[in-house]
Amino acid sequence: MTESRHPAEGRNRPGPAGTSSAGTKVLGLVTIAGLVTLVLFAFVFSPADTDLGETVRIMYVHVPSAIVTYLAFALTAVGSAVYLKNRSEFWDLLAWSSAEIGVLFCGLMLVTGMLWGRPTWGTYWVWDARLTSTAVMFLLYVGYLALRRVPGEGEVVARRAAVVGLGAVLIVPIVHKSVDWWRSLHQEATTLGQLDPEIDGLQYFTLFLGMAAFGCLFVWLVMHRFRVAYLARQVESSGLQAAIAERRAEAVGDGSAAESRQTSTSEGVSP
Repeated sequence: MTESRHPAEGRNRPGPAGTSSAGTKVLGLVTIAGLVTLVLFAFVFSPADTDLGETVRIMYVHVPSAIVTYLAFALTAVGSAVYLKNRSEFWDLLAWSSAEIGVLFCGLMLVTGMLWGRPTWGTYWVWDARLTSTAVMFLLYVGYLALRRVPGEGEVVARRAAVVGLGAVLIVPIVHKSVDWWRSLHQEATTLGQLDPEIDGLQYFTLFLGMAAFGCLFVWLVMHRFRVAYLARQVESSGLQAAIAERRAEAVGDGSAAESRQTSTSEGVSP
C-alpha cells in the first residue's frame, strides 16, 4: 500500500499500490469457480421449463444481470452522495467504478432480454415499458460516464458527475416497477418471496447460484476498476507535479542566465 494525500480530507490515507491484491486473487478464484458451476447447472443439470422450454436458461443470466445492475447504480448513488458531503476521493472513484461495471451488466441485461424476447414474443425488440425504460437507463449511465471524460478541473468534474449519479438512480425503481405501472409484455415484477412455488428445485438453486456468482463477479470487477482509476489518477497527479517542477526549474535557469548576462555586461562597461 502507498500513502496518498486527499486534499478534501486533509490527511494521508492508504491507497492501492497495484491492480491486484491477495484478496482480489482469492475473490477471482471464487468467482471463476462460481461461474463454472453456474454454467454446469444452467446448461446440464437444470431441466427445461414446462412453458418456456430451453429458453428458460437465459433467465440464469438475465435475472442476475438485472439485480447486479440495480445494485451497481445504487452504489453509484451512495458514492456520489458521500462525495458531495465530504469530497472524499475514495467515494468518487467508487461511484465511477461502480457505474462503469453497472453499464456492462445493464448491456448484458438488454441483450439477454432481447434473446429471450425473440422466441417468447416473436421479436427481438418492442417498445415495451420495461425494454424502453431499461434502454433509457443504459443511455443515462453512458451519459454519466461521458460526463466523467469531459475535460476540466478534477474536483469540478467529480462534483458534476456526483450530482448526475445521485439523480440518475431514480430511473432504477421506474424500470423495476414499469411492468406494474404500464401495460407490458414483460412478466410482472417479483420478489424472492413471490416466485412461483411450482418452479423446479434445481431451477431455483441455479437462479440463486447465478445471483451469487454474478455478485462476486461484480465486486471483483469494481475492485479492479477502482484500483486502475486510483493509479491512473496518481500518475496524472505525478505528471502534473513533474511538469510544474520542470517549469520552475526552467524559470530558475532563465533567471540565472539573465543574472549572469547582466553581470557580464556590468563588468564590460566598468572603467
